[in-house]
Amino acid sequence: MKGKWAIGVGVGVVVLLVIAHVRPIRWDLTDDKRYSLSEATQALLKGLDEPLYIGCLMDGELNSGFRRLKQAEEDLERDMSLYATIRPIVLSDEQKAGLGLKPTLIHERERNGRTSQTEVYPYAVLSYKDRKAVIPLLSNNRSLSGEENLNNSIAGLEYAFAEAIHNVEKEDVPKIAFLEGHGELPESYVADITTMLSRYFRVDRGALSGDAKALDGYKAVIIADPQEAFSEQDKYILDQYIMRGGRVLWLVNGVRFSNEVLSREGYTPAIALDLNISDLLFQAGVRIEPALVQDVQCLPVPVDVSGVAGEPNYQPMPWYYAPLLLTSQASPITRNCMQVSATFASPVVAVGESEAIYKQILLASSTSSRLIPTPAQVDLTDMNPDMELFRYQFIPVAMAVEGCFRSAFAHRLTPEGLTNTEAIVPQSVKTRQIVMGAGSIIRNEREQGTTLPVGYDRYTGMQFGNRDVLVNSVLWLADDEGLMELRGKEVTLRLLNDRRSHELWTKIQVITIVVPIVLLLMIAGIVAVVRKRKYTK
Repeated sequence: MKGKWAIGVGVGVVVLLVIAHVRPIRWDLTDDKRYSLSEATQALLKGLDEPLYIGCLMDGELNSGFRRLKQAEEDLERDMSLYATIRPIVLSDEQKAGLGLKPTLIHERERNGRTSQTEVYPYAVLSYKDRKAVIPLLSNNRSLSGEENLNNSIAGLEYAFAEAIHNVEKEDVPKIAFLEGHGELPESYVADITTMLSRYFRVDRGALSGDAKALDGYKAVIIADPQEAFSEQDKYILDQYIMRGGRVLWLVNGVRFSNEVLSREGYTPAIALDLNISDLLFQAGVRIEPALVQDVQCLPVPVDVSGVAGEPNYQPMPWYYAPLLLTSQASPITRNCMQVSATFASPVVAVGESEAIYKQILLASSTSSRLIPTPAQVDLTDMNPDMELFRYQFIPVAMAVEGCFRSAFAHRLTPEGLTNTEAIVPQSVKTRQIVMGAGSIIRNEREQGTTLPVGYDRYTGMQFGNRDVLVNSVLWLADDEGLMELRGKEVTLRLLNDRRSHELWTKIQVITIVVPIVLLLMIAGIVAVVRKRKYTK
């Protein structure tokens, strides 16, 4: 009987081992669920009909932080292999060089005081069918420490891979459009963000021609810094596009000013900018105020302080009309993004109390800011305002809205001159919009015929987070699978105290190495003595 029971137990163990090998069963007991894939990622992987090839370029001598990042990447690959066939890629040095990737330099101070420098390639290469993608594994926010950046990189791994898989597996490239015809920024001044968005979308440009369904088929529409009022026909096309589920990124100033007059005369009048779209924005639950935001946290500009003709002495002075906007950590659009640079930004405020619309602030001023109502005059010589006036905190400059919006034409006649019209849709399906109160956020500068990155400041040489926020904004607008929500995933950062660990280095070594050996020898000695007494007669 005992023999049959033992055989049954043995067979059961073997069956369990086979099941565990074929279909591993895991329980994620971590509080931040770092070892669990989201349902969106699982569905994405299950939809693949061919193997997915992945190669991690991070190898060589890595410090503890990058070893943790590499281990997290390997864990993610193992988790993904439960839902899709994952196969490795090994790239030669020539293939790595052909990708044009730049290494990250790691500077470390050793215990003896010396500094070492190591090159690391924090990238992964993903291939599916005949399409490839390079995945940056490391996020680099200069306002955060190295440990925080590594931790954010680990938290963002699932989104980085899911986004890359989504891009390589889709057969049809979705379309987005930059709207023209209302004095929007010309193509050369949005060239950088157009190039970035072309990695994910087919990017078109054009003016509305009177076709009521001209925007159908576009995942999102970008309206970049318009200066001329919208006609009723164009408003109707935009309104009904939104009612049918269209998404819009508005980058609109609330104030009219002239950079040319400012640079030539040293001052420019600032008056309210009426684009005839306030009713469209009101239905979205927002309003762009006709005012300018001044912020103590701002970009500097060179100013001649010599006062002597022919002997200029340029010194950096704060330009309070160029705020460095804070990014919200609560939204997947702006989470872990650097500050966003803007000039002549206007506040974006929530209006209405519709429960069908969810609103979230994306960008805001600092804790020391003020509002300049219009009409006003912007003067380059006004560099020393009264600091007591900067009493406002966190003035919203960008807002994301999601929900069901009412049509601005719900109780109006269809404007004349339109073709391909149908009955007015009075309320939208669930859709999304983003409203930013500064067209300068998307504008890139040019230097000697070369396009500079959007968010790059030539005077300080600093790159701000405009590019990341804009790309994330369009991806969020076009996201139907819920992948952008993965950017909200958090991994709790638990750091050692480096100073204290160095102070207690010898003690830690003794406790972790010597003490276990001593305990093992003591137990072995006790067992030997007990056995000797028990069996010696």
